[in-house]
Amino acid sequence: MGIFLYNIFLQLFRAAIHVASLFNEKAKKWVQGRKNIFKILETVIPAGEKIIWMHCASLGEFEQGRPVIERLKKQYPYYKILLTFFSPSGFEVQKNYNNADWVFYLPLDGARNAKRFLEIVNPSLVLFVKYEFWYYYLKKIKYRNIPLILISAIFREDMSFFKWYGGMQRKILSRFNHLFVQDAESKKLIDGIGLSSICSVAGDTRFDRVIEIATSSKSLPHIEKFISGNKVLIAGSTWKNDEELLKKTGDFLSFNKVKLIIAPHEIDTEHIENIQTLFPDSLLYSSLSSSQANNSDVLIIDNIGMLSTLYKYAWCSYVGGGLSRTGVHNVVEAAVYSKPVFFGPNYEKYREATELLAIKGAFSIIDKDELIAVLNQFVLNSSYYRETGEKAGAYVKKNEGALEVIINYIQENLLLTN
Repeated sequence: MGIFLYNIFLQLFRAAIHVASLFNEKAKKWVQGRKNIFKILETVIPAGEKIIWMHCASLGEFEQGRPVIERLKKQYPYYKILLTFFSPSGFEVQKNYNNADWVFYLPLDGARNAKRFLEIVNPSLVLFVKYEFWYYYLKKIKYRNIPLILISAIFREDMSFFKWYGGMQRKILSRFNHLFVQDAESKKLIDGIGLSSICSVAGDTRFDRVIEIATSSKSLPHIEKFISGNKVLIAGSTWKNDEELLKKTGDFLSFNKVKLIIAPHEIDTEHIENIQTLFPDSLLYSSLSSSQANNSDVLIIDNIGMLSTLYKYAWCSYVGGGLSRTGVHNVVEAAVYSKPVFFGPNYEKYREATELLAIKGAFSIIDKDELIAVLNQFVLNSSYYRETGEKAGAYVKKNEGALEVIINYIQENLLLTN
């Protein structure tokens, strides 16, 4: 019965996404990116190649998988890397990622699609990142005896795997050779469904990634010119309600000579124009020149890819998403620089946000009054500010190491050979 309903879901999803593609740009990219996908795969992937395949749902999962790709690329140079995405927000940003030999959309799940995909690619190792449990792909990977690993996974009690009706979902998990989970709570849940032998706590590879970025980050001259020795509040991955809240802090920021840099989650023309309406005197990074860098106290980042480095310039960081159902975005890439972090109240599903709050390295705020109150404490008490930032940075450093656990498993079990 579960498979029957799953097949219906796949058909309904396919129909819905094609209808949505008529008026939604993301849906259109989803459909167009999969057009003639098998013919393209057959053309560009030679038979007999030794291939490592990593699949990520979107951009966030890619950042977790990226350190693993880059380490495997170094240690197993004779293998090619195939990277697939489900979402346009991942593919469109990373389609030219230079550590992958091929980057594609993953064809929609289904018995025929999964069979044909694996016949073309024939990977030596498959890694799925955090989420994305496609029944037919995982089934046929298992049948072909291809090593299959899940990395940086996190599970919650309310997930279907742990419900009376979750038999199919539990079977899906059993097809992995190993499940590397982020925390002990996830392992306890997996142990409870009889899969303890294939599950271990490795942590979250995002910590390894952000530490690497922070260690090797380069200077951004235009940003430095804009800041010009002032304190700066850097707001990353923001949505409309985040930006409206930040607008309300304008008088406080101006009075205390704190500049504001906004790096929105979406950089489409409409969103950027809406931010410019909120902040009429703001500058766009794309048109920023040294001569005009000091002409405003607000800078809008209208590109993708700078944020993880940008945070190093922060006096304090605000991470968006927590004021909406979307949920807070990546707080770790801000915390790594040992600066205080703020975000909205929708953070419960994000372990790192919860743990940063618990150690007082971050603050959850619901409105501009709460944000201003804490920022004002930092202005008045430099020791409090410094101690808060140090707690955030120490937390990130403490959680480093997931990458080594995963790579060691691959080596010790001889899943790849040079």
